[in-house]
Amino acid sequence: MRERPWRAKPRAQHRPGARRHNDLRRASRGKERRDGNDAVILYGWHTVTAALANPARRIRKILATENAMRRLADDGIKLPITPELVRPDAIAARLSPDAVHQGLLAEADPLPAPELADLRAGGIVLVLDQITDPHNVGAILRTGAAFAVAAIVTTARHSPEATGVLAKSASGALELVPIVSVQNLARALVELKDQGFLVIGLDSAGTDELTAMALSAPLALVLGAEGKGLRQGTRAVCDRLARLDLPGAIKSLNVSNGAALALYVASRGIASKQEGPD
Repeated sequence: MRERPWRAKPRAQHRPGARRHNDLRRASRGKERRDGNDAVILYGWHTVTAALANPARRIRKILATENAMRRLADDGIKLPITPELVRPDAIAARLSPDAVHQGLLAEADPLPAPELADLRAGGIVLVLDQITDPHNVGAILRTGAAFAVAAIVTTARHSPEATGVLAKSASGALELVPIVSVQNLARALVELKDQGFLVIGLDSAGTDELTAMALSAPLALVLGAEGKGLRQGTRAVCDRLARLDLPGAIKSLNVSNGAALALYVASRGIASKQEGPD
């Protein structure tokens, strides 16, 4: 039996730029997990301050410790509302035991959710086929922001919500990369193809090695779920299936690491094609 390329290690049991978001003025689909008052929970310094800097993000409440308040003032960060001064344990009580909140928590409205048709014609889109771990999706968002991806496309079901752990793992990238939520991934891939996207599924059984492929923008890279890889229906819709050959004894990567490597290869391949021969 062939090994899938993306395998997440089991975890212990315990669970587009601001400018782009302004350009994508769609009503929110309510994808993010809500608190009791229907708010998205954001915590941690980079996560919250990135949200504060995003004009598309409406902040409802800010909880801050004395040290965090002082740091906000020292950094000259503009606050849309007056924070509530609290002790660190008041923030910790609202989060999982292992959450690192750095004295800062915000409740906010979810960001506008764009449609596939809103995506810009060029660039790279990452498509996640039922990737469920919020740490992995958050890390993929962070990597996507580093490579200036046009969007992340996920399924409405079987995907983590854009709040809490995911937002913290994204370290501010949630404010930078649009998330498109779709009901049917196969139909979404067909729509991307109709819009001119080359759709490449990443799979260890792929007939082509990604570094050897002629890649062009717009490009959609499709990543399979942890442990299971791409679903059969997803594989069938892809233009081609590609693999990443690794030189070491371990041939599989965590999905977020695989996304980073695939984006590096694809970005260099597209740039090389655009530059042309010397």
